[in-house]
Amino acid sequence: MLDLDIHLSAIQSGDADAFGQWLAGAERPVRESLRSFAAHLDTEAIVQDVFLRVWELAPRFEPDGAPNGLFRLALRIARNLAISERRRLRTACEDPDDLEARIDDTSLPSVPDPLLRRLIEDCHRTLPEKPALALRARLETGGKEPDHALAVHLSMQKNTFLQNVSRARKLLGECLERRGVRIAEFA
Repeated sequence: MLDLDIHLSAIQSGDADAFGQWLAGAERPVRESLRSFAAHLDTEAIVQDVFLRVWELAPRFEPDGAPNGLFRLALRIARNLAISERRRLRTACEDPDDLEARIDDTSLPSVPDPLLRRLIEDCHRTLPEKPALALRARLETGGKEPDHALAVHLSMQKNTFLQNVSRARKLLGECLERRGVRIAEFA
C-alpha cells in the first residue's frame, strides 16, 4: 500500500480534496478490517464515523515516523468503535426485559440484526422435514416442555427427536457458515 501520509500536511491544513484522495486509498482496507463484525453491527455507520473522526483529529495528529500513520489511526478507531458497539449491543441484549421477550416469542429466537434474522429464517426453510419439525417444536415451547413430551407430540421416540434436533442445529450452522456467519462468535 502506498504511504497515504503524503496527503497529511494538506489534510491538516483543511484541504478537503487531499482528504478525498487519502480516503480513496484508506476506505476499502478500513471496511475490510471490520468484516468480522459485519454479521453483528452496522459497519457502514462505523466506517462513516471513523472517517468523520479522522477528519476532525487530523489537524492535531502527530506522525510517529512510520508510514501510513493517519491510516493506522483510522484502523485503530474503527476497531475500537466496533468493539464498543458490540459490547453495547451485547449489554442491551442482556436486559431482563429483552430476555423475557425472547422466551415468550413463539417464532424463531429474537435476533437483533435483521439481516442475520433473515439468514437464519432462510436456512431454517432449507432443513429437511423431520429435523425442522423437531427444532421448531423446541423453539416454540421456549424450553417449557420436556423433550419427551415434544417427541410424543411429533410421534417420535425421544432419542429420534433429540437426533433430529441435533441434525437441525448442525445443518442450520453449516448453512449459516456458508452464508458468511461465523457461528463461533455466537457460542
